[in-house]
Amino acid sequence: MSTRGLTPSQTVGPFFAFGLPWPGGPYAVPEGTPGAVWLRGRVLDGAGDPVSDALIETWQADPQGRYAVGGFRGFARCPTNADGRWAILTVKPGAVPGPGGTTQAPHVAMSVFARGLLNRVVTRVYFPDEVDANAADTVLISVADPVLRATLVAGAVEGAYIFDIRLQGEGETVFLAI
Repeated sequence: MSTRGLTPSQTVGPFFAFGLPWPGGPYAVPEGTPGAVWLRGRVLDGAGDPVSDALIETWQADPQGRYAVGGFRGFARCPTNADGRWAILTVKPGAVPGPGGTTQAPHVAMSVFARGLLNRVVTRVYFPDEVDANAADTVLISVADPVLRATLVAGAVEGAYIFDIRLQGEGETVFLAI
């Protein structure tokens, strides 16, 4: 047995600029797609400062609640810029089947990779105009605190949904254990 103790874990990277390119980049759908909307926001650290080298990945169903069918791949990837901003062009997903015969509210699954994280963090983006579906979604209602639950619901502005991600601290986004 070594008498030197454990070696601390370390992050290596980020290597996002050359290690994780995606041909479609931030386009889950091509520009000009009927019903296309921007899903955008910022990644912020615990002090509220922008994280300029994070990477956002999204995965979602199409408007009919189907995954990766008929040319819709449902995936996009976008690095943050110097202000921590990211943006993905997509379509609003439909409701999808859930466990035990339930229906999940329309949502976008999101992974966040960033410096200081040894593993990605995963969250969901729900839509503010799906009040009834959100109220019945088993994942969303499992977050008992309404203030925390609100961190999973995007804001709406004309032609876009806004979803800021706070990695820790006050207003921290709810992350899911998967």
